[in-house]
Amino acid sequence: MTHGVLTVAYIGASILFILSLGGLSHPETARRGNMYGVIGMTIAIIATIIGKVTGSFAVLIGAMGVGGAIGAVLAKKVQMTQMPELVASLHSFVGLAAVLVGFANYFDPNLHFTDGAEKVIHDVETYIGILIGAVTFSGSIIAFGKLSGKIGGKPLLLPGRHYLNLTALIIVCVFGVSFVNADSAAAGMMPLVVMTVISLLFGIHMVMAIGGADMPVVVSMLNSYSGWAAAATGFMLSNDLLIVTGALVGSSGAILSYIMCRAMNRQFLSVIAGGFGSGTTTASTAAAIEGEVVPISAEETAELLKSSHEVVIVPGYGMAVAQAQHSVSEITKLLREKGVKVRFAIHPVAGRMPGHMNVLLAEARVPYDIVLEMEEINEEFPETDVVVVIGANDIVNPAAQEDPGSPIAGMPVLEVWKAKTTIVLKRSMASGYAGVDNPLFFKENNRMLFGDAKASIDAVLKTLKD
Repeated sequence: MTHGVLTVAYIGASILFILSLGGLSHPETARRGNMYGVIGMTIAIIATIIGKVTGSFAVLIGAMGVGGAIGAVLAKKVQMTQMPELVASLHSFVGLAAVLVGFANYFDPNLHFTDGAEKVIHDVETYIGILIGAVTFSGSIIAFGKLSGKIGGKPLLLPGRHYLNLTALIIVCVFGVSFVNADSAAAGMMPLVVMTVISLLFGIHMVMAIGGADMPVVVSMLNSYSGWAAAATGFMLSNDLLIVTGALVGSSGAILSYIMCRAMNRQFLSVIAGGFGSGTTTASTAAAIEGEVVPISAEETAELLKSSHEVVIVPGYGMAVAQAQHSVSEITKLLREKGVKVRFAIHPVAGRMPGHMNVLLAEARVPYDIVLEMEEINEEFPETDVVVVIGANDIVNPAAQEDPGSPIAGMPVLEVWKAKTTIVLKRSMASGYAGVDNPLFFKENNRMLFGDAKASIDAVLKTLKD
């Protein structure tokens, strides 16, 4: 394959990746966007294999076979509820690949320049690529542990943690200068290894210090980091497509992180600084909680739903864990057949990753046109007869508006308490992932349906059918 044909193939793949991002921006076009991405990646892989000279096609094909098999098994076995963990683990692979490619690239005699501006540019690309890749790798591993429950959501706040981070940054910069000024590959090895170790430790410390409530931001942030790591790898390998693709992923992840932060009334730097979701509750929040918890049965819930004109369902992570989305979809279908207007309200940070609830509802074949974002439905809660909150907590917490001393004060939330009746499905009265108690549970118009979300929803569904 000539250089011109390879360039055309890369341009075509880049266009398909851009179309893929555009398609993934809306549920109705997500399937098409996903297909664009698959076609673009297929073109990119074939063009790279044919257009680049490799030492052994057998090794290359073998590696692709192993990677493809792992991907196929994961795609078949991983449940939708495990998507956040899967995304975090995939980010770690991208980071690890950037680190390994960086070291291999540095010791490649065909690419290691001995003098001049080319050497400086090459070494800076290598250094930055490995740095971003190492942070992405270790940070994604910790994020995977937090999302899967293997590591607690409470932030690890070391004494003087900001000074530790600053010290690490200074050391990385100093060793970066030594690396660029090294007169041989052997001389540059020591500063490169030191930087890699520090970057790995920084990635661990950064994510460990971030509280559970900020995990949606962490997922999108690591997505951005993986993109920049891929772009840096593209510069190291002089691969234009990898640069474009990495820039697309990096910039889109950064934009998504900004959207997530705005949805939580948080600053990106404050998320990186960590601490939100420590499990503590302020005195003002505790004092504001007044009233009595009123339980409700599944049968009573079904009767309320049947007699309603407008119902809004707010899904949360509890629905994902219980895998109740299919039963929720059946209830929605039954109520709509009875003439009840049913809609879903989605908060931007519901679940453990951006779009988590949208994916689950799409899997359960809930119609796209009744799934509304927070800004679209918040004003309509006062006219709503019943709001059913399934396993959500922080995103429906009135303390965000009513208690200036609350850790989530100012965070935009779904104003479900303004409806005529709210029904919250929870296992217990425990606080949410942010570790903040919820006054909603004690309001006069609220009812608590305790138990596993799947079992409770199934009981409501059975009553509706009977």
